Formats: sequence, structure tokens, C-alpha cells
Amino acid sequence: MIDLHLHLDGSLSVRDAAHLATLNGVELPTDIKGSLCVSETYTSLTEYLEKFDLPLKLLSSPDAVKYAVRSLLMSLAEEGIIYAEIRFAPALHTGGGAAQRDIVLSAIEGLTCGKEEFGISANLLLCCMRGEGNIMENLETVKVASEFLGKGVAAIDLAGDESKYPTKNFEYIFSEARAKNIPITVHAGEASGAQSVLAALRAGAVRIGHGVRAVSSPETVKMLKERCVTLELCPTSNIQTGVVSDFDAYPLKKFLDLGVTVTVNTDNKTVSDTTLRKEYMLVKDTLGLSDEELLSIALTAADSAFVCEKEKDRLKSIIKKDFFAWLYKDSKTLTL
Repeated sequence: MIDLHLHLDGSLSVRDAAHLATLNGVELPTDIKGSLCVSETYTSLTEYLEKFDLPLKLLSSPDAVKYAVRSLLMSLAEEGIIYAEIRFAPALHTGGGAAQRDIVLSAIEGLTCGKEEFGISANLLLCCMRGEGNIMENLETVKVASEFLGKGVAAIDLAGDESKYPTKNFEYIFSEARAKNIPITVHAGEASGAQSVLAALRAGAVRIGHGVRAVSSPETVKMLKERCVTLELCPTSNIQTGVVSDFDAYPLKKFLDLGVTVTVNTDNKTVSDTTLRKEYMLVKDTLGLSDEELLSIALTAADSAFVCEKEKDRLKSIIKKDFFAWLYKDSKTLTL
């Protein structure tokens, strides 16, 4: 019922793409769905990343970003999601000439529309990007995050190719965020090993995006537990990108047994062709998780959200009351 790791550009529906193509004058490929979703028979990080090419072309203006945020919240509300944290890199959406601040303001307007029209609460996580020659863009992202912290923006993230651009190279981002009291989550332990998670923890991350490779390092597991850092696991995505070979090797259950707090998330609803309920049913059926464990994971998501304690209590109250009705609603129709 709570999705903490959800990318805006990876969750653009076919309907959204058609609308935004008209809005922005972008020519769509013949197979729109094939350009947005990974195939069922092929799994690689290369193919997965190709599915972001079209969304980034379509989300190049403030109006497009506002529309996409509102549309995503509408679909989440229809799925029974009660809170979401939507992440995107504003620097990647300035191709039409708008400043990062304008892009973020439009995204916040989309949040407001979603709240008013569909009754769903959400916040934005602004992604800085790994890479070279983008220091000023990343610092601008932190600046904008600081300006709108608590006004629609809840935290910053670091995303991108961690194997090529190690987490430790981006201390300038983390030091700025710490100075401005901006919560930090980091994509780590996905394309690179447990050392990337350690670097993120040392940088001040209070959550880790993915983090599956941390399971191989007792030192990293110990630090995750000591600092009460939650992993934002995204099972289907991790299989599709080849981070984990199959569900038999997926470490969610092992993390639970080791005492590491975890959440279950979608990552990219459209790219992975998934929903949050589908992700929960997958880990239940393939990893043998009990209903009690699933409920505990859902409550962990509320506890780990970048919201105040009063809002966490509100979310947990709803989860305790409605979780199983949500989980098993129309479950027979799911494609597992």
C-alpha cells in the first residue's frame, strides 16, 4: 500500500505517452508499449535502460512533468496505494529549456492535483545523477530540494551507473545535503557490490535503493542493522536487470532473517510491467513469506517513509485495518 521506490519516467503509461507526444510534438514508435516495457523473454540492464529513452523525450517540459505526476497518482489511487514517494532527476527534464526549479514546481503542482482529485498523499525524491561533468547540475538539484523540503520534496537520491561512477565520488552532494538537513537515500548495491552500500551508509544515507548485494557482506549487514537503515527492494526489477539471477536467489528472506529492515517496491511500474500488489504476491508465492511477514514489511514502509511521525501513525493505522483486503483483492487475476 506504500511504494517508496518509484521512478516517474519509468512509470509512464502508454496512454500518457500518446498524450505527451501530442503535447510535445514527439513522433512515437509504432510499438509504443515495446518502447516502454521490457520483454518477457530477455533480461539485461542494457535493455532495461533503453526503456527510458522515450519517456525522457516526452518529459521535457514543466507541463509534461505535471501531467505525468498527476496521471501516476491517479493510477496509484486506483490500485489502492495510500502513499508514494516519486523520484526523478530534474536535471534530465530540462531539455525544453526550463530550469530545474520550474520542473520541480510543476511536479509539486501534480502532487497537489493528485491529492485533491484522488485523495492520495505523495512526496518527491529528487535524484542527483552519477556521471562526469555534472557537478553544477547536481548541486542545483540539492539547492532546489532544500528550497522545497517539506513542501512536496522529501529527500534526495543518487542514481545512475554505480559500477562506473562509485558512490564515494559524490561526497560533495552528500555534504551539501547534510548541511541543509535533507534526508538521503542512495541507489547502491545494485550494479555494484556491498562496498557501494557501505559508502552510501558512510555518506549519511538513511535508506538504500535496492541494496541487494549487501547480503554478501557481514560488515555491511551489521551497519545496516546498527543504523536502522531500510532497504528499498524492487524484486521484479532486480530480476529483469540481472542483478539477481532468479527468485530462488533473491535475498529478501535472508535479510529478514538477519534482522535487516526491508520494503517491497515497484521501481518502474511500466518498464517492469508491475504493480505493488503484484510485487507482494510474487514474494509471497516465490519466497514463502507469511501473511505476518508481509504485513510487517508494509508497516516498515510506513515507518521508513520521509514523513512526520503523525503521518506515519496515520499510514500504519490504515495498513493495519486494510492491508489484507488490499493484498487479496482480485489476486486471482494477477499475472505471476
